[in-house]
Amino acid sequence: MFKRALICTDFSDSLQRLANFVPDLAKGGLTHLVFFHNVPLMTSREIPCVDEDKVSAARELLSTAQANAPEGTTVEVEIASGRASENIVRSVDKYQPDIIFSGMPTRSALNEQLFGSTTKTLAEKVDVPILILRPQLVSTFRENELSQRCQNLFNYVLIPYDGSPSAKNLLGKVKGYLQSDPGGALETCLLTAVVDDGGRLTSNNPEADAQASLDDAKAELDGLGSEILTEVRVGNPVEEVLKSGEIHDISAIAVSAGKAKGILKLTVPSFTSAILRESWHPIVHFPRMQ
Repeated sequence: MFKRALICTDFSDSLQRLANFVPDLAKGGLTHLVFFHNVPLMTSREIPCVDEDKVSAARELLSTAQANAPEGTTVEVEIASGRASENIVRSVDKYQPDIIFSGMPTRSALNEQLFGSTTKTLAEKVDVPILILRPQLVSTFRENELSQRCQNLFNYVLIPYDGSPSAKNLLGKVKGYLQSDPGGALETCLLTAVVDDGGRLTSNNPEADAQASLDDAKAELDGLGSEILTEVRVGNPVEEVLKSGEIHDISAIAVSAGKAKGILKLTVPSFTSAILRESWHPIVHFPRMQ
């Protein structure tokens, strides 16, 4: 599904551990990996300058990735200095990745608003999917667990689907990747619709309507090399999608924001925002609608 990845780590998110699992990432379908780290500028006599010692230390730490590269896999290390989000955007332009790896801890909406997030800023500036991983989990995986995780990052993806424009946008994005790589790593795709039992029902048989919508969506993806499953659930949409992720053997949840700029907003309730904050599964955040 994805071939080129830009793996961004600040060394507090544990994503630097992935440098030791390049062969496993390659088994998961990735053929070009760039490990990126940003070193803040230091101030010498009130003049910002590059901290060469930290740059060298970071390059040495990530050089393991290049030493582990199997045949047919290209691995590069990019160490930049300055503002992290700006340098990541430059690296996206330079390396043209299919996906960006980023760590993002679970937070409340208020904490996100107050303290900000490089991941949040990135999602607003780049037109590239972002794989959001929880540092709390990556740091605790044993080596054999992380090895398996790296091999199966994209093989079973859950897509929440409600027939809305943003859901159709997400479906179209996934369809495009499947068409471009029919033999890729995405083995199974689960389309999940949730009938909100707390909302106003507009149909006498909302579950049947939801299934019909899923059947139409499934038809869009059938024949593109992946097994397409559908599921209708009843309850709170966020809670039911998270429960579905627990029940099924998924590797990630795919989401996409609507037209409103930004993936996390304090004042506007958002399904995508809630999933981003609450899910412990990896999240593949696709670019929002234009």
